[in-house]
Amino acid sequence: MSRRDQIRDKIMQRVRIDEKTGCWIWTGPTSGKVGRGAGYPRMSLGGQTVAVHLVMWTNEHGYIPGKKEIDHSCRNRLCVRPEQDHLELVTHKRNILRQWEARRAALVCQEV
Repeated sequence: MSRRDQIRDKIMQRVRIDEKTGCWIWTGPTSGKVGRGAGYPRMSLGGQTVAVHLVMWTNEHGYIPGKKEIDHSCRNRLCVRPEQDHLELVTHKRNILRQWEARRAALVCQEV
């Protein structure tokens, strides 16, 4: 079994597939509940704690170029599905714009 297959298998052991959204929901540890960066999937890999969605992306697609980052286009921080409608390579500016669009949409829904 290749290293890539081993990593994918390790991740998938802690994934539950949401039939409604198609998200691959991480059921393992997260980065906590409070503060910036909270609630993202975490795992141990090679003796280091790493972000699962980033590991899954690089395992399936390769290196993340400088000035790019991974955005949860499905808007679910626990999703680790590496397809574009769930995780997407974007600029920081695009990621922040999407974040604000999602927050604005949530506020509009609350007002209705």
